[in-house]
Order: sequence, then C-alpha cells, then structure tokens
Amino acid sequence: MAVSLTERAAVEIKRVLGAKGAPEGTGLRLAIKGGGCSGFNYFIDLEQEPRDFDEKFESHGLPIFCDKKSLIFVGGTVIDYDKTNLGGGFTFSNPNANGTCGCGSSFQV
Repeated sequence: MAVSLTERAAVEIKRVLGAKGAPEGTGLRLAIKGGGCSGFNYFIDLEQEPRDFDEKFESHGLPIFCDKKSLIFVGGTVIDYDKTNLGGGFTFSNPNANGTCGCGSSFQV
C-alpha cells in the first residue's frame, strides 16, 4: 500500500524544499522508530534518493521514500499538514494503527 500526501502537506514540503535550496528530486522519507507513548514514532526527513530496500512513491509531484520494514506499519498512511496559531505540524492518518497517543506522534499496531 502506498504512502501519500494531502495537497496541504505537499505545499508545505515544497515550501521547505525551496527554503533549503534542495536539489531537484529531493523528497520525503517516512520511517518508524520504536518509542513514544504508544510504541512507534513517525520519523520524517528530506532525502535526495532512495536507499537500498526502499519503496518509492509519488504524491503531488513529490517523491516519498519508505523502507520496507517501516512500510509494513505505515502502508496506506496519508500525511497531512495542519497549521495552527501556535505553528503547525504534520499529521498521519494510518489505517494500520489501532491506537495513538494524545499528540498523534506515536502509534501502536
């Protein structure tokens, strides 16, 4: 199952890429790491090209890289960006999660 972005998330990622002067083809890496209140934390970063054992997706013209181990837990996830008066942040709609912490930055399966 693919990982995708909402239009708002894509706009924010493109803004960050432009501000950093990132090379053409730079995209988003999504991975998970153990920890957090619920067991797994989402990890996002900017990446120029896929690594060995990555799956590559495209959403709104942006590449998304996800290692196969993380994809087991985040396949089908939709990444959104929510801007509030206090800032903003990425949110994750993960069909594999059967519980999340209060802030939404960690999940359990």
